[in-house]
Amino acid sequence: MIGRDTAGRRWSIGELAHASGVTVRALYHYDEIGLLTAGERTASGHRRYTEGDLRRLYRVRALRALGLSLDEIAGVLADSAADDLGTMRDLLTAQLRDLEEQAARIEQLTHRIHGLVRQLDDSSMPDPDQFMTTLEMISVFETGFTQEQQEQLAERRAELGPEAVESARHRWAGLVEQLLVHVRDDTPVDDPQVQDLVRRWDELGATFHADDEQGERTKAAARRMWQENSGEISRRLPWPADRMAALVGYLERVRQAR
Repeated sequence: MIGRDTAGRRWSIGELAHASGVTVRALYHYDEIGLLTAGERTASGHRRYTEGDLRRLYRVRALRALGLSLDEIAGVLADSAADDLGTMRDLLTAQLRDLEEQAARIEQLTHRIHGLVRQLDDSSMPDPDQFMTTLEMISVFETGFTQEQQEQLAERRAELGPEAVESARHRWAGLVEQLLVHVRDDTPVDDPQVQDLVRRWDELGATFHADDEQGERTKAAARRMWQENSGEISRRLPWPADRMAALVGYLERVRQAR
């Protein structure tokens, strides 16, 4: 754990990463974009983080949890008053409010599942609508990615830049349109054109993940999220949810046919 700084303690990048749950890679990235720079360096050039750096990292993590992008966080922290007591209190209050809202949703879901258990104890099977409502509530809590994986994906998007991200979105939308036609026509999954489209889909998705073991884990999490929450995700997209759900299943069959 990170200890008190009353004796002027400093933390290496590895110590800070281990204690805070932020990867070393993320800390390097924060340094590169000016979001969090180590306050001191040793004679040999190694980073040493101070108490002020620790507070700044806390603000970065708290603002990320509240949904702000790294660019938006940089704008907030650029305020010269960002480290005063009032600003820190406002941030903690907002974080508490968000956690309280999450707790209320968890309490509601817990109450509903207790109700299903009581019905089963009374030898009564809950009806499909009850299960469907509960599944919809559960999906709210399933983001598909750990905090560390969300940080890694955010870093990768920042590395690509907004123009590349927007270009990828347009290409992805084009692939969706083409593949939905094949889903509608029930084109065989070993069709060369379909195989090529899915290869391009996977290559496009791979650009948003690191080219290492961590990247493979985020790829797997993204694919699992699509498979398990396609209905919820589809509500935010311009295509009907049933068609997108069918597309997700079709993609997996095409991959299996390789």
